[in-house]
Amino acid sequence: MTNTGTATAVLAEDETLLRQFLKKKLEKLWPELSVVGEAEHGLAAVELIAALKPTVAFLDIRMPELTGLEVATQIAEVSPETHVVFVTAFHEYAVAAFDRGAVDYVLKPIAEDRLITTIERLKERIENEDQDAPTLPENLSQLISTLKREMRGAAGGTQIEYLRWIKASLGSTLKLIDVKDVLFLNSDEKYTRVVTMGEEALIRKPLREMLDELDPNIFWQIHRGTIVNVNAIAGVTRDFRGDATVKVKDHKEQLKVSRPFSHLFKQM
Repeated sequence: MTNTGTATAVLAEDETLLRQFLKKKLEKLWPELSVVGEAEHGLAAVELIAALKPTVAFLDIRMPELTGLEVATQIAEVSPETHVVFVTAFHEYAVAAFDRGAVDYVLKPIAEDRLITTIERLKERIENEDQDAPTLPENLSQLISTLKREMRGAAGGTQIEYLRWIKASLGSTLKLIDVKDVLFLNSDEKYTRVVTMGEEALIRKPLREMLDELDPNIFWQIHRGTIVNVNAIAGVTRDFRGDATVKVKDHKEQLKVSRPFSHLFKQM
């Protein structure tokens, strides 16, 4: 069980004054918390969190390099024990999305009474957490994708349309791949590898962008670098440690499920 008196935090906020304001409020309201790192953009935040493994990460949603949502996705692998708090200027639709998950949020401008509520929630989670279990919420990736879609919907006022076709190069030929035919996608350095039953292709779009465009009811992220079509799952096996591996229909490749996404297969 973690002691709240030894809790540490990283603050990621590109606006210096806001970051300093949050730090001073935390010093006042949670004096036992030690702020061990500050970041002005998302890439720096990921590096700090990976190195320091803080108890809590306060992430501004809109930052240069990587957004707070992208940072949260990446740290699910490198620091699953870190509790995430989003700092956001978005209102009702964002709050509704956060309330569906175990991630907390603080709205800008930061109100002291709301920050007190967040601190109390964090202390309770820290005191009651099982050290052998990750504290990032099990539905973090789905929560983040939902929030991104709700933000786009609120901004545009139109119904969200998911990706139907993927443009990919096969040698010198440009091909349109129906997303229904995609078995899985995974990262391949600067590219995303798109695999169907009979062929595969590389596209110049990061996997995290693909996740935002695909229907989350059909395409599940099972690893930081892998998305699978649930209709293509033939079965799931577990090793002696309980780590899951997905077997894909009509394909010899097997896909590793990382710990933050293992909850997806609890019933399998």
